[in-house]
Amino acid sequence: MALTKTERDGEAARPLRRDAERNRRRILDAAQLLFAERGLDVSLDEIAAHAGLGVGTVYRRFPTKEALVDALFEDRLREVVAVGEQALADPDAWRALITFLEGTNTLQAFDRGLREVLLGRRFGHDRVARVRDALQPLVTRLVARAQEQGRLRADVAATDMPLIAIMLGAVVDYTRDVAPDAWRRYLSIIIDGLRAGPGAVTPLRPEPLTPDQVDDAMRSWHPHHR
Repeated sequence: MALTKTERDGEAARPLRRDAERNRRRILDAAQLLFAERGLDVSLDEIAAHAGLGVGTVYRRFPTKEALVDALFEDRLREVVAVGEQALADPDAWRALITFLEGTNTLQAFDRGLREVLLGRRFGHDRVARVRDALQPLVTRLVARAQEQGRLRADVAATDMPLIAIMLGAVVDYTRDVAPDAWRRYLSIIIDGLRAGPGAVTPLRPEPLTPDQVDDAMRSWHPHHR
């Protein structure tokens, strides 16, 4: 039985759709690899070359880097949110906070692009921003619980946490080729500085940044790439 024109058009369209989806997957795979290794300064032209596609193909799928970042990092940031949600399920508030710090910094240590999306404000003004913003109340609650249980020093603020991640990120950038796990040593030092305990502690001066100041700092932050 002969196919109708509509059926013939559908048969012709399916291979094109499959090709388009394969190309989209190749672009995302190439972007994920290059962003993880080199950060978000990688150009769409470089991603096209790594994917083995023409530049025009990449720009048809993702007309801007912002669109590519949104598509690629929404799920990755949900993994970070999931770490916070799982940590909050732990009734031991101090252990929950440490679990969160270790888990989120592990994800960032192996993905430079994720760290830049999470801690910066150059990219991620749509889907990524909404997921990233979901982290703020989780971090606030993790800090408050640890202080309520007397395990976290009272002068630590939730806004200190992203700045700690930026500090550890600098260690990652400098040591990734010689000792990629070195950041864990410095996280341990930081954890001891966060812990509430007997005896005098060095006062934290100046006052912690406000949420607006953190946002301003993140908008101006650009990671140092070696």
